[in-house]
Amino acid sequence: SIFELASAAGIPCEVDPALVNVLAGSKTDGSSPEEDYKVACLLLVFVAVSLPLLASDPASVYNTEVDGYNNNIHCLAKAIIHVSAALFTIHNKNIETHLKEFLLVREAGG
Repeated sequence: SIFELASAAGIPCEVDPALVNVLAGSKTDGSSPEEDYKVACLLLVFVAVSLPLLASDPASVYNTEVDGYNNNIHCLAKAIIHVSAALFTIHNKNIETHLKEFLLVREAGG
């Protein structure tokens, strides 16, 4: 893919080709691409509505000794972006549009 070529050439790209390959290879037998796409969308909805619960978790307190949060919540934004980019690259969908929808779902959820 173009992302693999860019990575091999040392050019940074927004989509991790290794993550795309792993996720593309983990498709469920018998499921259609449309079903897989719906599952990807539902995953983002699940994450969006779960954020307040995660934020209120007692482990979501900044720890100066480790310079981060005990439950690694500080890594969540980057994980959401990378996994979303990989999933929607697999399905040839617009990543930015889906991340904007994620923010709208999060905003509407409270």
